[in-house]
Amino acid sequence: MKAITVTYQAAGVAGMQVAQRPEPQASINDVVVRVHASGFVNTELTWPSTWADRLGRERVPTIPGHELAGVVTSLGYGTTGLSVGQRVFGLTDWYRDGTLAEYVAVAARNLAPLPGDVDFTVGASLPISGLTAWQGLHEHGRLRAGQSVIAHGAAGAVGSIVTQLAREFGAYVIGTGRAADRQAALDFGANDFVDLDHETLEDVGQVDLVFDVIGGKIGERSARLVRAGGTLVSVVGPSEVRPPDGVAIDFVVESDRSQLQEIVQRVRDGRLRTNIGTVASLDDAVAAFSPTTRRPGKTIIRVSP
Repeated sequence: MKAITVTYQAAGVAGMQVAQRPEPQASINDVVVRVHASGFVNTELTWPSTWADRLGRERVPTIPGHELAGVVTSLGYGTTGLSVGQRVFGLTDWYRDGTLAEYVAVAARNLAPLPGDVDFTVGASLPISGLTAWQGLHEHGRLRAGQSVIAHGAAGAVGSIVTQLAREFGAYVIGTGRAADRQAALDFGANDFVDLDHETLEDVGQVDLVFDVIGGKIGERSARLVRAGGTLVSVVGPSEVRPPDGVAIDFVVESDRSQLQEIVQRVRDGRLRTNIGTVASLDDAVAAFSPTTRRPGKTIIRVSP
């Protein structure tokens, strides 16, 4: 099969190429999916799981990508809940070859049915962004109606969904980003916006929840804005500064079929709008990942026409 492979870790997209790889086989409780569309997170080439299996053994060349939408082509022994020919979408295991390929083997429990009225491109844009937002707000942030939320990167792939879900659940949302992101963040539902280059974040005052996708100094400053009993939720690792009277939680997103179904239903009925930036073919994927050509939002590779 055709796939994007990476042979060594380097800056940018160096080391990535289109190559021929053996088609995967379905292990116990696996399915093999013909990938129609795949999502890619540009930081995953720095993740240890991209380069080793769960026992720490090197696995190079590696196939990156962990989000997919496609059609099940075969079932492994003992697999239940899915069928051959079924449209699915979901999030694959961090430690296995990924979705930037014509076929991928994935644990069936990591996939959810993709309704026929949802395009594969849209389906592939949802797993990481949607599950990250859902889990950060609900499971870790325990968001309640009437609370205030700072959504960093509110015009980005994750931040835009954080903003929409937080508004749906009754929160007052302050989005952040660069000046050029203001209108997009407001269009996604932010009640207010802070330009981090030219405006003072601290003018926001104290909030109940900060959803941090930036880290660094912004994360440290954000921690001081969490009011007593509030929460700083981070997907970029622990901050050196913790909320004085609140809780700091950093987490790694996990696949969850029921949550994927909640998310895709919101797309179907118009409550949630995905944020897709660049769409490219598998042959053009390496160029599409370059920072000089990538547009804001989720980068999606159309693997099958």
